[in-house]
Amino acid sequence: MFIVKRFGFTDTELAEQAFAIRKTVFVEEQGVDATLEYDHEEEAHHYLLFLGEKAIATARWRETDKGIKLERFAVLPSFRNRGIGEIILQEVLKDVTLSGRLIYLHAQVNAVSFYERNGFSKDGPMFTEAGINHFVMKRL
Repeated sequence: MFIVKRFGFTDTELAEQAFAIRKTVFVEEQGVDATLEYDHEEEAHHYLLFLGEKAIATARWRETDKGIKLERFAVLPSFRNRGIGEIILQEVLKDVTLSGRLIYLHAQVNAVSFYERNGFSKDGPMFTEAGINHFVMKRL
């Protein structure tokens, strides 16, 4: 059974679990510089997806001058390709869709089709962020 918990940065126990997932996925697996990984934490709205007692995925969103930016979607490697990403994405979208603001994200190239299946479309050329190719994607 999956449970999604929403939390703020001040909930240090949940924040540490989210950071551990992000460290595994972004810093260790993808080679992102750790100093680039942990910004805007205080202003973001954070999520953890649990399978039983184990946190296996995380995400966050925050308001920017452009709209609502979805960020830091990460699923532990051993739990990928099981629909986990879609579960947490749908939970985030429940919270932001009625805002009336533009919903956008920076999708890694290998995740573009995932986001397209979930109502996003590419907007603009490919660009490099943290050494990884991305596209800006907007929710239709």
